Amino acid sequence: MGILWVLMAVVMLGAVLGPVLLRRRGGIRQVAPGSPDAADPAEYGFVRQEDLDVRLPGPDQDLLDVMSIVQRNQDYTAAAQLLAGTGKETEQRWERVQAIAGAAALELAQTPRLGAGWLHAWRAQDPKDPGGAQVFAEFLVQQAWRTAGGASQADERRIILEEARTACEEAALLAPGDPVPHITHLAVARGLDYAQHDFEQLWLKILDTAPGHMGAHLAGLRYWCEKWHGSRELAFSFAEAAAARAPSGSLLAALPLFALYEHLPEVNLVRSFYQSEVVTKSLHGALFAVQAARPDDPMLAHVRHLLVFFLVRSERWAEAMQQLLHVDGHVGALPWTAGSDPAESYAVFRALAVAGYEANGGSPATLRH
Repeated sequence: MGILWVLMAVVMLGAVLGPVLLRRRGGIRQVAPGSPDAADPAEYGFVRQEDLDVRLPGPDQDLLDVMSIVQRNQDYTAAAQLLAGTGKETEQRWERVQAIAGAAALELAQTPRLGAGWLHAWRAQDPKDPGGAQVFAEFLVQQAWRTAGGASQADERRIILEEARTACEEAALLAPGDPVPHITHLAVARGLDYAQHDFEQLWLKILDTAPGHMGAHLAGLRYWCEKWHGSRELAFSFAEAAAARAPSGSLLAALPLFALYEHLPEVNLVRSFYQSEVVTKSLHGALFAVQAARPDDPMLAHVRHLLVFFLVRSERWAEAMQQLLHVDGHVGALPWTAGSDPAESYAVFRALAVAGYEANGGSPATLRH
């Protein structure tokens, strides 16, 4: 077990371990790149690191096709049509609003003078379109969080978030009963330091429209975390209450694992932490949620990605490999997006999973698809 923590230390230093992990029964150690003994994720059909898609947590080909058209033609029409056909109160609508807004924000960052003109045209030419209003509100939030630290930048961020709050309120008026504007507003509330009472009033609007919405609960959880406006106790209370009232097939049972992730120590010196009762209990809740969830649940990939992180750190190699079979190819989810290079972060954990699996007798032939 000690060798795993050596490897994790290497990970923290930013090393890419993908091709340099030796397969040895009962243990893992580094070898030279290209060694015939190195564990090779490609043998399992996994996507090469440079080909991993960092835009989405899982496949949504319709969305990718639409955004290709929008950005190539600088015409928002296809995106408007896609959202018009995506039901409100759904996780998929929230995912798509986030992704479209993220594409606009990235485009603007890459080409500040010309980028995201299609989004501004959308708002100007069709101001009553609920989809365009929702995307614009989320776009502003993402712009605010991209603003760097420092006093002047903090003022700029606050100004953008104030504008985002107005945009959320306008979007909510255009689509009564749609939780998406309120979910975006949760991020605004976190950034503008809403008092807990005011946040709870906003949360009630979500409970009125979509009480089982996993994306909303993930956004709400962040507010209650210790690093924002709550505490470890409040965050776990929020997560465990949601998990306890979750209906059959709901991924809310996995929420305590996200609360645990948000409160991991920056440097963990207790080797047994990932085998502790609190981690094991949260892991089992998430594994149960994944097993019971609909295969087409858009939030399923989010839970699987976090499971990979915890299962690898818990040295539960075979279970980690099972999750990798479902999510490999797309890495736009926590915990990978918390770093500057999501593909590299994911590839490191994938390589550890493969090496650990093979060190304990596994092989491509024994992995159940």
